[in-house]
Amino acid sequence: MKFIIGSTNQAKVKAARAVIESHFPGSGLFAVKVPSGVKDQPFSDEETRTGALNRAANAANEEKAAIGIGLEGGVRIIGSEMFVCNWGALVLPSGKSFTAGGAQIPLPEEISLELNKDRELGVVVDEYFNASGIRYSDGAIGMFTAQAVTRDKLFEHVMQLLIGQLKYYKNA
Repeated sequence: MKFIIGSTNQAKVKAARAVIESHFPGSGLFAVKVPSGVKDQPFSDEETRTGALNRAANAANEEKAAIGIGLEGGVRIIGSEMFVCNWGALVLPSGKSFTAGGAQIPLPEEISLELNKDRELGVVVDEYFNASGIRYSDGAIGMFTAQAVTRDKLFEHVMQLLIGQLKYYKNA
């Protein structure tokens, strides 16, 4: 099997590689930068899921008979709180797709206020922690959980959900 992930983000690629290698040893995973078709900072589950689906479809279109993977991070509002949200998608060569969402945690109010000014989470979190490139390593979820759950581990969970659906579909 050949998989193409629609991102070159290290945390996303690491997550996809770990899950694919454990379920489909010997399969190829290739990373390509493709558009998500949504804002740089998705602002709902629907928009974040759409970004993941678009990335997966665009990745699948890179090569015939490849399975496309899309992983997308965003934020959503519940009541008066803003939460980080994450979605993933697989698109098969037939066009059949699978989606799955990940864990969510609330963001500090200071972060939410900045995101409401049309700023991107990765940039705001870097400033908040006086760091650089957090989105490529621990991610916001890693920073706000004291590394108990890092971005790659969160996306590994999403990938497990996607691959589980794929295996069920193939065996049904």
